[in-house]
Order: sequence, then C-alpha cells, then structure tokens
Amino acid sequence: MPDTALPPTIPTAPVTPAILESLRAIVGDKGLIADDQGKQPFVTDWRGSIVGNAAVVVRPANVEEVSKVVKLCHDNGIAIVPQAGNTGLMGGATPWPSHTGIVLSVGRMNKVLNVDPVGYSMTVEAGCVLQTLQETAASHDRFFPLFLGAQGSCMIGGNLSTNAGGVQVLRYGNARNLVMGLEVVLPNGDIWNGLRALKKDNTGYDLKHLFMGAEGTLGIITKAVLKLWPAAKDVATAWLAIRDPQAAIEILSEAHGASEDNVGSCELMSRTCTDMVLRNIPGTQDPLKADTEWFLLLEWTSARPKAEGAEGMAEKMEQFLADQMEAGRVIDAVIAQSEAQARNMWVIRESVAPASRAEGPGLSYDISVSISKVPEFIERGLKAALDILPSIRPYPLGHIGDGNIHFSFMGPKGMDRETLKQYSPAITRAVNDLVTSLDGSISAEHGIGIDKLDELSHYRSRIELDTMRTIKRALDPKNIMNPGKVLRI
Repeated sequence: MPDTALPPTIPTAPVTPAILESLRAIVGDKGLIADDQGKQPFVTDWRGSIVGNAAVVVRPANVEEVSKVVKLCHDNGIAIVPQAGNTGLMGGATPWPSHTGIVLSVGRMNKVLNVDPVGYSMTVEAGCVLQTLQETAASHDRFFPLFLGAQGSCMIGGNLSTNAGGVQVLRYGNARNLVMGLEVVLPNGDIWNGLRALKKDNTGYDLKHLFMGAEGTLGIITKAVLKLWPAAKDVATAWLAIRDPQAAIEILSEAHGASEDNVGSCELMSRTCTDMVLRNIPGTQDPLKADTEWFLLLEWTSARPKAEGAEGMAEKMEQFLADQMEAGRVIDAVIAQSEAQARNMWVIRESVAPASRAEGPGLSYDISVSISKVPEFIERGLKAALDILPSIRPYPLGHIGDGNIHFSFMGPKGMDRETLKQYSPAITRAVNDLVTSLDGSISAEHGIGIDKLDELSHYRSRIELDTMRTIKRALDPKNIMNPGKVLRI
C-alpha cells in the first residue's frame, strides 16, 4: 500500500458459512472462487504492488444475480469491491488487506446485446473486453473511439466506472462522452434501468454521470448503451521528431485547421520513454532515428474515403509537416506507408506501461493542465523532481491534445523499490503542488482508488469533498460499495 495512505475504516462483517451458501445458491459453483490461489489475481492489482484480501470472489452471470448478491450483502453489512478487467493503476478495483467481504467480478457478463448501425449505438454488458467492442463496431462499419493500452484485457464496466480516457479524447472525449445510457445495480440491490439510446433526455438529473467516474463507490454498472461513429476511411499516421514540448502544442494548434478538424490523436513521447519501449518490447522498431529528445505521434482520420486523384489525409499531412519543418518545430518526420508501419508506431505508444514494469521500480503521475501550460509544467516538474533526487530517470509522455501528461520516472539505476519509496512523498507533493498552482488536476484519467485517496482530500476543497460524501451516504448509507476508495467516509 502507499506509505502515506492509512487504511480507512471499512465494514468488517464476515462472510459466514451460511452467507457463502446463499451466494452459491445465487451464482452456482462456477460463480464462486474461494480458494486462495484462485482469488489471487482478483485481490492483486495490475502492477503487483497492492495485494488485498477477500473472503470470496463472486462472479454473477447476469444483472439479476448481481442484484441478489448485492441485496444479500446489503442486508448483512458485507463490503463489496466491484471489479471488471482489473487493469487499473490506482488500486480502485483492489480490496484493502482489511477487507473481509467479497470481490464482485462482472467478467462473466460479456455479451454484446444489440448493435444499431443506423442509430449509431451499441448495447453491451459490463464484462465485455474493450477490444471486442472495437472489433464488433468495425464489423458493422462503425467506430467505437475508446482506445487504451490495456484494451485487450480491460472491460467496459471498469472503463466507464473510471471515466477512462485514452488516445482519442482529443476528438471524442472521455468515456462519459461515449455513453447514452446505463444499467446500474444500486448498493441496496435495486436495479436502475437507464438504458435509453437517446441523445436528448432532459428529464431531471442525468443519473448516469453519477456512476461514471465514481469507481464503483455508488453502484455497479452492469450494462451500457454506447455511442458509435462512422468508421475511418482515410488515415494518415506520422512519427515526428520535434524541437520541444512548446513546438508540440504549436504543431497541434495548427494541425486542427490544416487537417480540416480531422486530428484524431496527438501523443507526446520523450526519447527516454521511446528508448525504454524499444529495449523491452520485442519486435518494436525505431520509426525515425533522429537527434532529438522529443517525439510526437500524430494521426489524422476522415470518414470520407479518398477520391481518386484527390488530396487525401496523407497528402495534406505531408504538406503540413513540410511547413512545420520550415517553421523549425519539426526536425524530421515519417508518414506511415503501410498499416504495419502505423501499427509499429502505435505499439511503441501503447507499450509504455508493460515496458516500464519490466524496467524496474518507478513513480508515475497522471496529471492534466490546460494545453497551453503543458510545456511549463514539464519544465518545472522535471526540475522539481530532479532537485529532490538528481539520479531519478524521467520519461514523460502523454495525450498532449487534451493536456493529460503521464509524468513518469524510473528509479535510479540500482535503487530498489523500498529505497525509492523514501523519496516518493516529497516528489509527489512537489508535482501535485505544481499541478494545483497551474489550475490542473492530480488525476486526469486513472482515477483516485487507493493510491490517491489522501491526495484528493489534500487538494480538493471542503465543499467539494462534503458534497461527494453527501451523495455517497445518500446512496450507500452502510458504506458497503467499494469502501475506502476515492473518499474517506
């Protein structure tokens, strides 16, 4: 657990043999995992740094079973940790070591219930793997724009519960912008059916936004109606060697007009970050051997097919890059000439997390500032961290198009995890103080979970925290739904 996070007070009612049998009667033998070896993947976070406890892992097959399980837990005061793909980075889906209740996994609820290509929507269960939904949309000549590095294993229920971001936020918005309706099991077991495929619905409070980003503390998302878009027909992907982060935001600013507002992604990569991936991920190739400390992955997409003899995305991008080179912002660039070349560029970007895990202990901050302040944050943030630990190895990267920087560091060579932890509180405070001074956010897309529990209480105002606690207590007065996450109650 993070050194600064003292365990919160959470319900400790046990799962008695009688309750275990009641759970078995609801979900059947294949819906229960009670042995320590079987539970291990569900009580350990993706990074392997947080290990919790649970009496049993419960895997319902449908919303009715979820409702019955939750009602049973509610009536007996048993704490529940909802979980989808368990790929989060803040410990939001991982139980505390003091957790005596259950983990409720939605992984068996993995059906695509309906695809409406005419109405551009898709209704799905919470346990659907994100990549499966992307592929399902593509098979109907449609596009679902939530793209993450963990898309082969993360599940849509977790994506929505954390309001996931990813590389397409610049154009399509966060997860909450991709949803029309939800079905949610509330902490007392009631089922709220908000599965309405409506783009306009002004009938009171928009309840779905309560549950997206709440990290399972207000209820369990079981189904969703997702928005779809036309599939891309003309795509240009380029890897740019650039002068510095200031050049990156200027390139992005001018790219919107030059592409006719078709910028799909704009990802900033430091050389140290790129080199780390090339070292640790087999099969990746350096797209551009250039003498620079900064790279940009830029992609333009259009739903309109390129007409024969007409100028398409690649031709427009080529002229744009020539102009940017003349302006001194771009040092060198390469436009992918094949799908394989484009995929290699994206693999480098998407493989940062597994590459960093292979590299050893480190620190990572998921922050956001306004786009124009990104260069200032990077410059001042690097100085602040290096002043505290001069031998730490920075590898900043991020979704620069939406101001989200993953401000990450590898520990000094030869330094073990425990020694690095001694420096973590000071670096964390320096980084988050800087973010706050720039009117930014200490969590752009990864959420709060366990890791940032105390940081949220330090930086959010009393009014904001009290309002969130009022909502939590109203919906979950027994504090059984993912207790000890996001807020201390």
